Amino acid sequence: MVGMKSWLVGWAAAAALVPLTLLTVSAEEQIGYPADYKSEFTNYLSLDRTQNEGQIIRLFANQKALEAARTGVALPDGSIIVGEIYKAKLNKDGKPQVSSLGRQVRDKLALIAVMEKRPGFGKDLPAELQNDGWDFAAFKPDGSRAKKDLDSCRACHAPLNDSQHLFSLEHLQ
Repeated sequence: MVGMKSWLVGWAAAAALVPLTLLTVSAEEQIGYPADYKSEFTNYLSLDRTQNEGQIIRLFANQKALEAARTGVALPDGSIIVGEIYKAKLNKDGKPQVSSLGRQVRDKLALIAVMEKRPGFGKDLPAELQNDGWDFAAFKPDGSRAKKDLDSCRACHAPLNDSQHLFSLEHLQ
């Protein structure tokens, strides 16, 4: 009976921990796919990605981010930026095809990147990956989660303190 009693105590203790483990969800897992971004957000910029040759990005912002940027205040919690990342069409030499405007020609949608600002996002990350409450998620074109090393996104945006960790802040205004 003693063995049964200690087994029950151990089982009860383990069962009590299950809800706690369910609460420890990473920030990128908390960021959902914004299915309505094309109709509810504003497309504020489209350009060739300078840091990633062969890619084109279309950037969208929610109203909360746009209003703050236009009034010159810090983007508040709840601000969301969505980036549609397209592959560039390739020419016969395997290089990005360039239009008569000097821009890469867009091909297939490859990834949907989301930046969202919330209180506490990133606080558990190393200092060099923190973005003042911004964190990142990546989705496939069908809206399912993409397997992407988000630390590369965090590290790239982290030094941008003067522009609220955005490459495109001035374009929001």
